[in-house]
Amino acid sequence: MTFSTLNKIVLASGNPGKIREIQAILADHPIVPQSMLNVVDVEETGTTFVENAILKARNAALHCKLPAIADDSGLVVDALNGAPGVISARYAGAIANDRDNLNKLLRELEGVPAELRTARFICVMVFMEHANDPCPAIAQGVWEGLILDHAVGENGFGYDPVFWVPSHNCTSAELPAVVKNALSHRGQALKALTALIKAKQADVGATLVALGE
Repeated sequence: MTFSTLNKIVLASGNPGKIREIQAILADHPIVPQSMLNVVDVEETGTTFVENAILKARNAALHCKLPAIADDSGLVVDALNGAPGVISARYAGAIANDRDNLNKLLRELEGVPAELRTARFICVMVFMEHANDPCPAIAQGVWEGLILDHAVGENGFGYDPVFWVPSHNCTSAELPAVVKNALSHRGQALKALTALIKAKQADVGATLVALGE
């Protein structure tokens, strides 16, 4: 069985923006958001993107009895010593929305000159065949940019309106979805993850053939 023929894979996310992007990138695969399967979000107690992604994938796989994909991602700003980092989605508080988080980021960066506002989006993607998978597939994507001092653009979500993409001379929120998905940290991580999954399954197939099964 290959990745493309798996019956169903649960996506361990309730974030509409993430779900939309991941489903668009993996359009040929049977991805089902955990929100459609009544899975309650697990508490993100990890201190790294990897730890949180594994927590989310394991939780989804456990409750759904299905293979699971999870991502943990965030914005890392050099002038803020890596903040907001793993708490990017709740930077302004547990019940903060995208606008609250973005406004806090801009306040924290007041007075920082443009050349020192370097930042990157980081995404870690995890695939677990089951909740007790001892060797999950793990991939990472990194997208370099700068933080503006004001929001520009209506596309995307989260910090996209202030994330300047030098190669395209615009913010992430001004990019068409297809272009963003090709460039972004999430797109990079998903591309790498699918390659890892296919390689893992090819190894299993080769082993079975060698054993005569």
